[in-house]
Amino acid sequence: MWKSSWLLVCVLVICQTLSGQTFFNSQLQGQIRFENQGIPDVHIMNTTAGRATISDEEGLFSITASAGDTLLFSAVQYQRKRLILSASVLESRFIYVNLEEFVNELDEVVVRPYNLTGDLLRDMQQMKTEPVVTASTLGLPNAYVKPMMQSERLLKEASMGPFHLGMITAMPFNPLINMITGRTKMLKRRVARDRKYLLTQEVRNYYPDSIFVHQMGIPADRIDDFMYFCEVDSKFDSVVSSEDHIAILNLLLVKSKAYRENNQLD
Repeated sequence: MWKSSWLLVCVLVICQTLSGQTFFNSQLQGQIRFENQGIPDVHIMNTTAGRATISDEEGLFSITASAGDTLLFSAVQYQRKRLILSASVLESRFIYVNLEEFVNELDEVVVRPYNLTGDLLRDMQQMKTEPVVTASTLGLPNAYVKPMMQSERLLKEASMGPFHLGMITAMPFNPLINMITGRTKMLKRRVARDRKYLLTQEVRNYYPDSIFVHQMGIPADRIDDFMYFCEVDSKFDSVVSSEDHIAILNLLLVKSKAYRENNQLD
C-alpha cells in the first residue's frame, strides 16, 4: 500500500513537471498588424531567452517563449513595442500585436545665418553684395562691342576697309582680288542672310510651340518651314526690328492663314 502511494505521487510529480515544461516553454504564434494589415519583416526578439525571428509577408511569426519572457517588436517605420508574456497569453497560443507608426517630430528651428528677418525689402537693404565682375565693370576695352558673326569677320577680312594714307604706297591686293572675283559680293549676301536668320530665330524663341500649333494652326514639324515662309515677306525685317511682340504676333497670324491655304492645311 505504501509503495503504491509513493508510485502515484511520483507519477503526479512527473506529470506536473512535464505539463509545466510544456506550459512554460511553448511555441507562441501570432501576427503583427498595423491598421488591420499584416506587417512583414518585423524583428521579434525574445530578450529573456535570447531567441529571435522575423515576421513573414503576412506578418505571421512563431517563437519559443515561456511565461515571464519579454518580447521586443521592432521595425523601421514603426515604434518599438515590448510585451511581457503572461500565463494567459501563452494559453491562447496565438496573439495579435498591433504596432504604431513612427513619426519623427523635430523641434522647430529658426535658421538665421545672415541675420535675416523675413522682410525681403529690409533684408535686401541690409545685405552687402559685391559688384558683378564683367568686362564693362572692369573697364576693359571693347566691352560694349557686339561680337561679330563668322560671316561678318570674313567680310571684314575680304573687304578694302576705310581708306587711309597707307593705301597710296601699299595697296592691298587681296581685297581687289575678292572684289574682282565676286567673293566680296557673295560674303555681303551671306551676312545679310545670317542677320535675317538671327531675326527669325529671335521670333522663333519669342513664342512657345503651343502658340504656333494651337493659335496659328501650324503643325509642330512645320514650324521652321513656316518661319522661312514669313522670312521672305518684305515687312518681316521692319516688324521684327521694332521688337513689338504684339505687332510680330499679328504678322505671324496673318502669314499663318496664307501658309495654311498654300499648303492645304485647313
